[in-house]
Amino acid sequence: MKIARSVCERCGGHVFFVLVNACGAERECSGCGSRALIADSEEYWNEESWEDDEPGAAGCPCGSEEFEAAVAFSLGADGSVRWVTVGLRCIKDGFCGVYADWKIDYGPTDHLLTMV
Repeated sequence: MKIARSVCERCGGHVFFVLVNACGAERECSGCGSRALIADSEEYWNEESWEDDEPGAAGCPCGSEEFEAAVAFSLGADGSVRWVTVGLRCIKDGFCGVYADWKIDYGPTDHLLTMV
């Protein structure tokens, strides 16, 4: 398993608003507004793929929607990515949880390890 912390490419920020559904996640930097799709989400981040699963804002039980984010990559025996898991930590009260995860069933997958 490999775990990587999300960092905004534009401003270096670590706090995000996050949209999630069953097939992906998108983060928006709370500092500069820059957006980035996580792992292979771009392939499925369109209305045709959503059907009954339109992305929604991740929220903490405390009501906050600002999080630090990390992405865990479960690896197969050959080192390829098999699962992507998005974990969020609320910056207001520290609540942590898994907000999205999905299976990867293609290769090669090395490029996904940098898309956090």
